[in-house]
Amino acid sequence: MNRYRKILVAGILDQDEQPALSRALEIAKRSTKSSDITLFCAIYDFSYEMTSMLSADERNAMRNGVVSQKEKVFKALINNYQYPEHITISVKVVWHNRPYEAIIHEIFNDNYNLVVKATRQHPKLETVFFTPTDWHLLRKSPIPVLLVKQRAWPEHGNILASVHVGSENPSHLQLNDKMVDEAKYFADILNSTPHLVNAYPSTPPSIHVELPEFDAIQYKDAIRGHHLTQMKALRQQHGIPEEQTHVYEGQTEEIISEVEDELSAALVILGTTGRTGLSAIFIGNTAENTLDLLNSDILALKPDGYISPLDPNHT
Repeated sequence: MNRYRKILVAGILDQDEQPALSRALEIAKRSTKSSDITLFCAIYDFSYEMTSMLSADERNAMRNGVVSQKEKVFKALINNYQYPEHITISVKVVWHNRPYEAIIHEIFNDNYNLVVKATRQHPKLETVFFTPTDWHLLRKSPIPVLLVKQRAWPEHGNILASVHVGSENPSHLQLNDKMVDEAKYFADILNSTPHLVNAYPSTPPSIHVELPEFDAIQYKDAIRGHHLTQMKALRQQHGIPEEQTHVYEGQTEEIISEVEDELSAALVILGTTGRTGLSAIFIGNTAENTLDLLNSDILALKPDGYISPLDPNHT
């Protein structure tokens, strides 16, 4: 099965290597069914808007000339890639001053089912530096977003889905199912193993002072028991062996990072709600710096029924 048959790749200007295109091809090559990949780029130069001596038509002609030249560069770049006949690659360059808006508008224009974008990596701290475009895509894209690091997928690298089993919110539960299905899909095409991870909060240290009669040990055991029970139900529902599930106490972002490192994960799958505010982007108690702690590629999924604020059919 090839669920990603129409992929939008965010291209990088003036760069021969295109990690996002390489990853999109890697996904498409693992299916015998046809796949369409569009190498897309939004360009903008404010100086072309400030040329007051030129008419509007002349400025448009200049912009169109720049767009056409960049399209030729990308088309020549594609010739450096080898791919089977069931994959087609096209190029589209647009004039737009907000790349994330241009990408999302293109999604709605042509019914893509995956966005792939490279993200940068800090050379010293070896942590990911996420751009504003990354953040906007994670919040506002109506389809899955795959953020790619500039490294090859590890051979048989594990797939890690960060589920939120402690919630009773129907949208969270539905998103858990979606993430597990996605983990199984990528594990299948990569000949690897899906794993599920869940973190539950520690008992607040101050609670002993505020409530001296409070039994912290009993509370901790109850919380852990609840998460283990819910994880068991989730893994049994999806046929995931117990040894491929991980439930730990601690901060969600730290637990995800530790398990990712332990498993040498090729991909981490996260659920996003699309709510505003960096600290609200992830389901559960995950802070915005989760992304910066991860070394693997990241696939961000939205719950069913999510409506992007950039959806032209909704105001």
